[in-house]
Amino acid sequence: MGFPSPPSPEKAPATTLLGKYELGRRLGSGSFAKVHVARSIETNELVAVKIIDKKKTADAGMEPRIIREIEAMRRLHHHPNILKIHEVMATKTKIYLVMELAAGGELFTKLHRSGRLHESSARSYFQQLASALTFCHREGIAHRDVKPQNLLLDKQGNLKVSDFGLSALPEHRSNTGLLHTSCGTPAYTAPEVIAQKSYDGGKADSWSCGVFLFVILAGYVPFEDSNVVTMYRKIQRRDYKFPSWISKPVRSIIYKLLDPNPETRMSIEDVTETKWFKKGQETVKFQSSVFERDDRLGKMRSDTITAFDLISLSAGLDLSGLFERRKRKETRFTAKVSAERVVEKAKTVGEKLGYRVEKKKEARVVGMGKGRVMVMVEAVELVEGLVVAEMKVVEGEEEEEESYWSELILEFEEIVLSWHSDVCVKVESDLA
Repeated sequence: MGFPSPPSPEKAPATTLLGKYELGRRLGSGSFAKVHVARSIETNELVAVKIIDKKKTADAGMEPRIIREIEAMRRLHHHPNILKIHEVMATKTKIYLVMELAAGGELFTKLHRSGRLHESSARSYFQQLASALTFCHREGIAHRDVKPQNLLLDKQGNLKVSDFGLSALPEHRSNTGLLHTSCGTPAYTAPEVIAQKSYDGGKADSWSCGVFLFVILAGYVPFEDSNVVTMYRKIQRRDYKFPSWISKPVRSIIYKLLDPNPETRMSIEDVTETKWFKKGQETVKFQSSVFERDDRLGKMRSDTITAFDLISLSAGLDLSGLFERRKRKETRFTAKVSAERVVEKAKTVGEKLGYRVEKKKEARVVGMGKGRVMVMVEAVELVEGLVVAEMKVVEGEEEEEESYWSELILEFEEIVLSWHSDVCVKVESDLA
């Protein structure tokens, strides 16, 4: 008598989200959310679902960024090169953002694999980016965080602008039409934004587009430096070099976009009128809305909004990752006094606290030694009226660093306008 055959293995039932979507594999995860590919039960369409933990988001004070993101995407969903949202749902503990699936991933990943793009490919991506940002600006929205990590690709390789968490909406502008919040990724951020002064959001995006165009053609950022003060100085001096393979017409456009003076900087709209930009250009036709004005999204209450970024698993060219991984103490601050006065203050503080004070060969740099600890203070005038200084431990044991660091911070307080503990300068949100 034979034994019965074992039962055939059954496929595990798919997880169903609120009876509308079957969740598939996880695409990635971050501190506050995870993203899954999913299938619409009604239409069979593949989408991306971002699942946000409400408590973690609230604890991190991310609500303003979530509001900003969802509002910007809702107003911009007509454009084919802007990532679309289909639906927003929520439970007591989770928020679900259902959006277009960018099956091609980040443009940054493509750049990482290829190193750089040929001019024709770079022009195609730049044309799509410029079209999307021109549409944003006509709607009164500035992106303020344009970089390859925030530009996605669909299955056909078309560009999709994402991550509007730092965007500025029309209602965030002052009576003059200008913005005030300093935010973004330093290597891509316009100098006037870093300066924490009033600025034109469209012109700030123009600067970022200039950096972007340089990056996709050269394979590296024009002002990259592990020392943020040095990077600021390079930006101020327009200190960068074009690789030999970048053509003269593109050099001219990049040079005009990377003008430290926003008054004379080329706008994105002006770039679209250049001969180089128009070459091989296909007219972008705005697609119809994926949802009606009176649908669920339009009726959402403010306590169910979502989305602060699609997903960015790679630190990419964001220099903040380099500083976050450093073990030694360091900080930056904007000063109330001139760069020369910062240096004089460093010398005075060092002598008062018993440090060995050394004036370095580089202008506006002071070294202070005590025991095995060496602290460097460097100051630079980024733009007229704005002095940025960096103070960091370059030598010493961790215990000694801790014991000396606090007393140094206290001594510098009287000349500090504001402290910045990481590379990405952040102040209170426009929505706060």
